[in-house]
Amino acid sequence: MIDYVYGHDDAVAKFVSSMIPELRSRGFGKCRALGMIDEDGRLVAGMVYHNYDPESGVIEMSGAAIPGQQWLTRETLKRMYTYPFLQLGCQLVLMRVAADNRRLLRQLQALNYAFIRIPRLLGRDRDAVLCLLTREDWEAGKFCKRLKHHLEDRPSLHKKLEAA
Repeated sequence: MIDYVYGHDDAVAKFVSSMIPELRSRGFGKCRALGMIDEDGRLVAGMVYHNYDPESGVIEMSGAAIPGQQWLTRETLKRMYTYPFLQLGCQLVLMRVAADNRRLLRQLQALNYAFIRIPRLLGRDRDAVLCLLTREDWEAGKFCKRLKHHLEDRPSLHKKLEAA
């Protein structure tokens, strides 16, 4: 069973940045976070929302997890994307992913992300992929369709999805 923590949580941001080599020394600055806590009370995964631009409706997400933990559930996905798309009203979520991280890129492809490869974005010898998810692509994806079905008993969130 996974529990969740939200907010301006420095512990989650430090956890995530410590697991991403490009961020270890600089962190995220002003951000919001979603942490996933296991049944023993340990932080096993985290998502950090940063570089938010309310005028353009764009936010960047970065995440990390302890390998082998079972944290990526439908509930977790719902919580990960409810914040940027429904609470903030973003029109685009952006992630920077190392080009050799095939597992994460496959997962993001299943969620309807589009990809742009950028040479050397992570350093002289490290290419990255900008992973872009528009609100329309999120809503058209199979996960969001299931989410709409499950929100029928939560009218306020369901109305937000329908009105967008």
